[in-house]
Amino acid sequence: MSLHAHTCVPQAWPWASCPPGPPPAELAAGLEFLNQSLHWPFDALRSQHASAVHAGLIANSMLASRDFELTMDALEHLTLGPFARSV
Repeated sequence: MSLHAHTCVPQAWPWASCPPGPPPAELAAGLEFLNQSLHWPFDALRSQHASAVHAGLIANSMLASRDFELTMDALEHLTLGPFARSV
């Protein structure tokens, strides 16, 4: 058993052998689509809230909207972590 066998890092990541630099256009487009699709449930909740306010089911209040948005932002950051949107 050699020491070299234990110090080598296995090529577990599929992109470990990729050359440095920007990713190929197909990979970049796929990552962008994945990033956007992670936000769809939160966008749907915001849209539903706006529709409920417009329909009069929820009070049209700036304070209530602020509280809702703070809650949604916290939920998004809790769920998505580093992939969450930030201002």
